[in-house]
Amino acid sequence: MKKLVYILVSISVLTSCIKSEKADLLVRNATIYTVDAGFSIGQAMAIKDGKILEIGKEHEITNKYRCDAVFDAQTKPIYPGFIDAHCHFLGYGLSLQQVNLVGTKSFDEVIERVIEFSKNNPGEWIEGRGWDQNDWQIKEFPNKEKLDELFPNQPIFIRRIDGHAALANSEALKKAKITNLTQITGGIIEQIDGELTGILIDNALNLVKKVIPRPKKEQLTKALLDAQNNCFAVGLTTVDDAGLDKQEVELIDKLHQEGKLNMKVYAMLTANEENLNHYLTNGPYKTEMLNVRSFKFYGDGALGSRGACLLEPYSDVNDSIHYGFLLNEETYYRESAQKIYDAGFQMNTHCIGDSANRLFLNIYGSILPEGNDKRWRIEHCQVVDSNDLSSFGKYGIIPSIQPTHATSDMYWADERLGNERIANAYAYQDLKNQLGFLALGTDFPIESIDPLKTFYAAVVREDLKGYPSGGYQMKNALSRKEALMGITIWAAISNFEEKEKGSLEVGKSADFIVLQKDILHAPNEALKNNKVIATFVNGKQVFPAK
Repeated sequence: MKKLVYILVSISVLTSCIKSEKADLLVRNATIYTVDAGFSIGQAMAIKDGKILEIGKEHEITNKYRCDAVFDAQTKPIYPGFIDAHCHFLGYGLSLQQVNLVGTKSFDEVIERVIEFSKNNPGEWIEGRGWDQNDWQIKEFPNKEKLDELFPNQPIFIRRIDGHAALANSEALKKAKITNLTQITGGIIEQIDGELTGILIDNALNLVKKVIPRPKKEQLTKALLDAQNNCFAVGLTTVDDAGLDKQEVELIDKLHQEGKLNMKVYAMLTANEENLNHYLTNGPYKTEMLNVRSFKFYGDGALGSRGACLLEPYSDVNDSIHYGFLLNEETYYRESAQKIYDAGFQMNTHCIGDSANRLFLNIYGSILPEGNDKRWRIEHCQVVDSNDLSSFGKYGIIPSIQPTHATSDMYWADERLGNERIANAYAYQDLKNQLGFLALGTDFPIESIDPLKTFYAAVVREDLKGYPSGGYQMKNALSRKEALMGITIWAAISNFEEKEKGSLEVGKSADFIVLQKDILHAPNEALKNNKVIATFVNGKQVFPAK
């Protein structure tokens, strides 16, 4: 009898070897959250040519496939690679070459960092980003006087954290030919008693930007590769870069083809004349690594710099006529939307205030038929009047939101908006209910690049110090599954890429990450210090670098 059993086992093993299939990589000893339609869970995964061959039980996969490499997950959880549905990938990389002003607690600290940066960076201009007057004891915009004193002959241009306001010293204003007589539409050149303060808001920033020398190809390349390394370390495998020029897109494509850039990019084109002329004529452009089929427009400014366009005046200023503003005329937006629609592109518009959101929901609705699948997006959706919510579902408009904005703004947003409007702000669950899904991002470098912080802010709605206890406006928190889907399959849907990524399924790209802790089941406190153990793109390990 023992001999018979031995023979049967031998035959079974031999048959298994004969029938075994070849794979490039076998992932085993894991809890694999596929995020497929049934939210199924696997233990092992076989990968070939960058695609998923099969996911299943450990013994089934290991017995069926022979492979050159095995990744032992050591019982850790695996998820689809995270997708950031709204960020500034190239801009973040360039910011690493500038003075970092994030986290400064006073304007004096800003000055100290600029001085320190200038010692080791003797360029023509000094640029920086990240200050936020709302984090200072004196919550007022700074003045250029100190910068003029310290840097009388060198132009300084330091942007607020949201990128919608900046402080320029007199030399920078001089190079931009900005005087107290300069007029601007869709922006503010601040003056006090007839004197320029150096504060520029929204479109006024462009007057300075256009005279700053453009980064050289070498700087852009370094920025992209530096950004890639940092993003892989936090589990990002696709980034939606919200605002790229034609030359930047072409550089990204070239670096992809050369195998130097392995981050997948969904490009939102800046709505400038060159981009519009080229892409509306030639149509969308798609490779496995790059998808160019959308345009990014700016409807209004930011809440933190009081440029967001509101239906009623700001609650924290004495000026009863300060509503914020649109950055262009309504006619421009309507004509542009029709051109985008006719050329088959997706339109993605930055809207913060309830007035801007209403306008663009109406513009979209005047062009998009009900039940369409054009997937036009509103970016941010921070303040939406409850009467306007239904337009998202009616016209298939995707809310593209950044949960960390809520936990960054919650300390002062109620002052800007007042008690009634704040109830309709950062209303993620209300927005999700309109279409059944939404896309989640970070808007980095305005916020951290880490999508795990996006997840935490969406679900727990507290800062990392536990404020406010119990969470901020928790009726609009997302469930853990919803938050995970928001940075995976729902983000892929917003990019027209759900058939190739966003979930771990047969035939899809093997973009996946391994985490220390299970974000679907770990206690809230444990989510704060979660880390990425490994990141894979197309079945290739990109973090830690081999």
